[in-house]
Amino acid sequence: MQKSLLKWAVTIGSGVVIAIIPPPDGVAYSSWLLLAIFIATIVGSIVQPLTGSAIVLLGVTATAVFGVLKPFDALKGYADPVVWIVLSAFFLSIAVIKTGLGRRIALLFIRALGKSTFGLSYALIGTDFVLASVVPSNGARNGGIVIPIALSVSESYDSRPDDGTAGRLGEYLMYLLYQCEVVIGATFLTGHAGNFVMQKLANENAGLNVTYFGWLAAAIVPSLVSLAIIPAFIYRFSPPEIRSTPGAASFAREELKRMGAVSRDEWIVIGTLVGVIFIWTMQGRLHSIDPSIVALSGIGFLLLTKVLTWPELMGEKNAWSTFIWYGGLVNMATALGETGLTKLFAQTVAAQTTGMTWMMALAILLVVYFYAHYLFASVTAHALAMYVPFLMVTITAGAPAGLAVLALNYFSTLSASLTHFGTTPGPIYFGTGYAKQSTWWKIGFIASLINIAVFATIGTAWWKLLGWW
Repeated sequence: MQKSLLKWAVTIGSGVVIAIIPPPDGVAYSSWLLLAIFIATIVGSIVQPLTGSAIVLLGVTATAVFGVLKPFDALKGYADPVVWIVLSAFFLSIAVIKTGLGRRIALLFIRALGKSTFGLSYALIGTDFVLASVVPSNGARNGGIVIPIALSVSESYDSRPDDGTAGRLGEYLMYLLYQCEVVIGATFLTGHAGNFVMQKLANENAGLNVTYFGWLAAAIVPSLVSLAIIPAFIYRFSPPEIRSTPGAASFAREELKRMGAVSRDEWIVIGTLVGVIFIWTMQGRLHSIDPSIVALSGIGFLLLTKVLTWPELMGEKNAWSTFIWYGGLVNMATALGETGLTKLFAQTVAAQTTGMTWMMALAILLVVYFYAHYLFASVTAHALAMYVPFLMVTITAGAPAGLAVLALNYFSTLSASLTHFGTTPGPIYFGTGYAKQSTWWKIGFIASLINIAVFATIGTAWWKLLGWW
């Protein structure tokens, strides 16, 4: 009870503190009050006296109750196409898991690569990599497919979290898979749902539309380098006691035999995912259909073919919870940007970089942005709170818009490596009981240095070659 009261005190107090401070010259009090509500919502999403979605719903309601936004404006975030893409992403994830397609892909990788611990880890990484190209829910990919298989294999080698055998295999896999998931999440626009929000913010504030293949093309080289270095680092930092896993390949073969041939529903899901991505990539060439309508059309096709049923979609609590979360926060962040407060913040911070070269200013600002994620339990919340101000600051400092956008896009997701609560799969991996928090944070910090170094050197050189700056 006392802990809950403290969380409420922190949540409400953060907004009250802002609200009672006189707004800067030229800033209307209603705009200042919107900032107070937004900050209280972000803080509440972190400390969670209620679930994050419930806190956002309260924040949306508060903007109308206090007259900051008209009811229509307070609720219009739920009509934003980006929010419907996120909802569709969760529904597509249901189909991948329900039909067994995701599990089949994982088993095929394990059968091919799983004879050694290192090979097994890359089989599971490869599974996540392939699924991330079409399934934007990192929680569904990992919680529904990768983690259950990793747990099954660990237990088959007598590695369990509660009897002193975690170090045989399971502990290593949990550290490794999470850190690689963070990189994979940054690789694809569909790597996690928050990437669509960053795509929208970049388009609205810098005039740059990073398409599906544009995002992938810019990320693929530095991401593959990171995915080569990080497993080797974790293998040395927290090595598994078991180095050979021939039983994993045998396990995969037996499971694939049990599953039989690819089913009709699996083929339909494959065709739907390929079709959705193809139509996305043809926007502006063959058609002008919004990506959200394309995604919803894919869901409609899965309903018509009875791969999915309406009750299944209605029962997907995480999808609807995320819908409430995204719609409310995206709208508040957009409304806040329209007040001019983010521009004022950018000008104030940019003044502190006077005299610096734009490269030095960009480097400092990106490091601050990256490690601020220690304070966030969500990549999306981090981006909504800080992406636009930092984007404007870096551009004001003279950084090329393309370079600033790509750096912030990838750093937003890569920063989730720091903690065990940095993004949705983190609590799932940590909740298996294999990992130690102190070791997790050490690995996360070192992995962050690796990712920053790779994307700041190889990444920026690659983006220059591609013509982004």
